[in-house]
Amino acid sequence: MEPASIRVAEVMRTEFASLRVGDRLDLVDQVMALGRVRHLPVLDAAGRVIGIVSNRDLLEASLTSVLAFEPEQRRTFLHSVAVDEVMTRHVETIGPDAPLGAAAIRLVGHKIGCLPVVDHDGVMVGMLTETDLLAAAYAPPGSPPRPSG
Repeated sequence: MEPASIRVAEVMRTEFASLRVGDRLDLVDQVMALGRVRHLPVLDAAGRVIGIVSNRDLLEASLTSVLAFEPEQRRTFLHSVAVDEVMTRHVETIGPDAPLGAAAIRLVGHKIGCLPVVDHDGVMVGMLTETDLLAAAYAPPGSPPRPSG
């Protein structure tokens, strides 16, 4: 089957970490490091996507290279910053029935690394990353599992 004709639901990850507006960047830092993820969606109480935080957002917010924080100072600083202060508010999403080709066009066109997958009510049901697309297109069936997004 051609990768472009595969549906997003066949490739997306249904297990994903997410954030809430009140969460702090020290939590983001820990989740990204422990889970080896580069993107964390920010969800409202109903599970709808209201933002996204990328590892780039975290790095820009922490200013670690400029301020040369010691590890404890960095954690304290990150704890002082709320997710909603750094999250991207306009988030590109995609539906589970969309073809992977449409997802690829959206990722490349917007120069982003992931697409939260939402149902018809806007509730997040999965995550699709550029790594997922590459695996769907080029990894042979039965390949080792992909790392988290």
